[in-house]
Amino acid sequence: MGTEQVVFESVGYSAGCQECGAESECRGVQALVDGSLRWDTETTCSACGFAVAAYGGDLPSEWREKLLLAHGAARLRVDPSAGGVAVMRVLRAGLGLGLTEVRSVLREVVSGAHSGTLPEMELLARKLRASGIDAVAVRP
Repeated sequence: MGTEQVVFESVGYSAGCQECGAESECRGVQALVDGSLRWDTETTCSACGFAVAAYGGDLPSEWREKLLLAHGAARLRVDPSAGGVAVMRVLRAGLGLGLTEVRSVLREVVSGAHSGTLPEMELLARKLRASGIDAVAVRP
């Protein structure tokens, strides 16, 4: 059994230093590693030397927006012949959705409109493939 490739996206930007207010260089990364989504950020201020790093599992919404703005949205594509019930089962478990919510997401997936960061869509595609459903994460 081989290990799956790490999928990641990163973004660099500037922000005010938490210590001195000068412009700081920041870098954020979201990665799919060993079946889990992770993120980390690093900030370094060349004016005062302040540096900070943070990490976690759930990507903060402002980081997600920066990644989507920098790279564009990836889309989840599913084999059109896949059964809706099987896809819904994986989506419910993978996204923690209720029955009403998952029906709406299923419509997006079937139409090719369900999108997010590349690591997010690749995680769903891997879960679908593990259930025997052909799925890929793609950029339009």
